[in-house]
Amino acid sequence: MKKAIIGKKVGMTQIFDESGKVIPVTVIEAGPCVVAQVKSNETDGYNAVQLGFGDVKESKVNKPVKGHFAKSKLALKKHLREFRMDSVEDVKVGDEFKADVFVKGDKVDIQGTSKGKGFQGVIKRHGQSRGPMGHGSMYHRRPGSMGSTSTPGRVFKGKRLPGHMGANTITIQNLEVVAVD
Repeated sequence: MKKAIIGKKVGMTQIFDESGKVIPVTVIEAGPCVVAQVKSNETDGYNAVQLGFGDVKESKVNKPVKGHFAKSKLALKKHLREFRMDSVEDVKVGDEFKADVFVKGDKVDIQGTSKGKGFQGVIKRHGQSRGPMGHGSMYHRRPGSMGSTSTPGRVFKGKRLPGHMGANTITIQNLEVVAVD
């Protein structure tokens, strides 16, 4: 059976391995996650479990989510995520998944949201070089040329321009679990 859990990044630190080498590690507060729904091949066409993590006040949750948790007779949770599983016969609604499902040396895929930077220019967003800063220059931190003239008469898709930066879903694969408390 696949292992899955929802957690919250606490911060980073470093630990020493047996040979004395420093390993940078991310500390994650993982679980306990409660099973809010079990989806099976017979009812939904695929096998999955829906996990809830983190307590939340009732006033912060909308009516459909309240109904979803009321149906399963569980306390409200802040985060609700679904994970595909190979089989779900031994999982029931209300079961708890804790960090002890992982052991030292396991390889895991981590998914999270990067820091949002807001609206940024091309220098910060795409790493472009700035223009000359001298007196005669008319551009310093601007994007530069938009392309050709009347043919094609438009800016091509994918042109590196200023815009919203960060707040993206990032996935890192095959990270090693260094320790589990």
